[in-house]
Formats: sequence, C-alpha cells, structure tokens
Amino acid sequence: MLAKPGGKKSLAAENIMLRKQLILLNRRRKRAPNLSQWQRLFFAFLTAIIKPSRLLKISIAIKPSLLIKFHKALIKRKYSALFSSKSKRKPGPAGPSKELIQVILEMKQRNPRFGCRRIAMQISNMFGLDIDKDVVWRTLSKHYKTLPNDDGPSWLTFIGNMQDSLWSIDFFRCESILLKSHWVMVLMDQYTRRVIGFAINAGPVDGVTLCCMFNEIISGKNLPKYLSSDNDPILQFHRWKANLRILDIEVIKSLSYAPMSHPLMGVSYPLIKPHLQN
Repeated sequence: MLAKPGGKKSLAAENIMLRKQLILLNRRRKRAPNLSQWQRLFFAFLTAIIKPSRLLKISIAIKPSLLIKFHKALIKRKYSALFSSKSKRKPGPAGPSKELIQVILEMKQRNPRFGCRRIAMQISNMFGLDIDKDVVWRTLSKHYKTLPNDDGPSWLTFIGNMQDSLWSIDFFRCESILLKSHWVMVLMDQYTRRVIGFAINAGPVDGVTLCCMFNEIISGKNLPKYLSSDNDPILQFHRWKANLRILDIEVIKSLSYAPMSHPLMGVSYPLIKPHLQN
C-alpha cells in the first residue's frame, strides 16, 4: 500500500521525518546535530517523497544566530573570492636578523627624529645592506617602545578645550542580507561622545556623494570649527575639500602610521540596521 503513489506514502514519510527530528532535538547535549552520511541520505530520500507544500510545515526552525553566522560566512567568502590571490605563493623570508633589529633600535634611540626612510638609507650606506623602509617600520612598530613624556597637552585636555567645536568623521563598510556593500559615514562630537548623525550610501563613494552624505548629516545643526579625520584616501577628493572650505571647517589630520593619534569612534549596529534592510 505504501509503495503505491498517493497520499498515504507521503503521510508516512512525513511522520517518519518528524519522529527522526524529535529524536535528534531531544538529545542531552544541546548542540547542532552531527548527521552521519546515512542519516543525510535517509532525510534526502524522505524529502523526495513528501509533497513540496508540506516541507515548510515540518521543517525545523532556524535560530537567528545561525542566520547571522551564515551571513558572516558568506561575506567572508565573497571578499576572499574577490581579493585573494589565486596563485600559491611560497612563504616569505623569516624577517630581519637579531643583529639588524638591534642596529635599527639603537639608531632610533640615538636619533629620535630619524624617519624609517632615513634609517634605511643610513644602514645601507654604513653596512652595505639592501634594506627597505617598510622593514624598518615593521621592526620599530614591533620592538621600539617610546617613553612617555609631558610635552604638549593630552587628548583629554585638547578635547576639553575644543568643547562643542571638535567633531570626528569616520567611515565603515557593511553588507546587507543580499551581500550588497553599503558605506556608512558617522559624525561624533568628541567632547560629549554624542553621535551627531550618520548617512548611508549603497555602492561606491565619490566626491559628490561624499559631500551629499556630509551635508545630509549637518542639515539644521550648528557646525563645528574643527573636524578630525584619518588619512583615508576617500577624504582626498577636491570637492570634499572645497565643501569644507565653504563651510569654514578646518580639518585636523591624524599622523600617518599612528592610528592612536585619531580619536577612535564607534557606532551601534542597531542604528543602521533598519536602513540596510530597506
């Protein structure tokens, strides 16, 4: 009777699948079930028998956390496919020797004003070693520790003196549920740590779009005297600089290769989530 096509075969397969799902869910260890190969084949066979209209009613509900993890995995796979190298490279050199690291550190300690390029040139002239400035920079960033001093005001003092006059601007990129990239601009008052506003653009950002996003945020608000930003190439557009000159806002750039010189800022994801879903 079950071998004949009809409703009884589909009903029996549905009951068997529900029974198997309840057995898997009632395990003591509350974790995702690890299905064996035979169990997967068995579920696939039952799915082929059950009517498609009934599959959604008997399927196990997926938790939101699982969807978020799956979305993050898709984003990682997307950018890995876009920007990862296709060719297999051999591992690079192990890095500079201990003697070279010691020479770089001693030269920096004796000449604190020397930059990475000048240190590389001095070592090349004195010892005849072909060394790149990036090697010097990586060595100093890992091994060289500067001593704290009291020269100049601290960031807290500077921000306190710039009350209601210093804003910070930052960009970050996020992905929608359909893996579409969105650029988000955020403005924050550094003294009160209050988010002035944010603007979202779906797609690439150019000079005109940058000005439109900024003007959308500052519409109807009192403008600051200073705007702190990092050295992001996206802030080098001519129209963006002209827009700041028209608004009489002076830009304070952070130091290159020194992220801590820029007041870090953050924004809560729930603030932009409704906009990304639209």
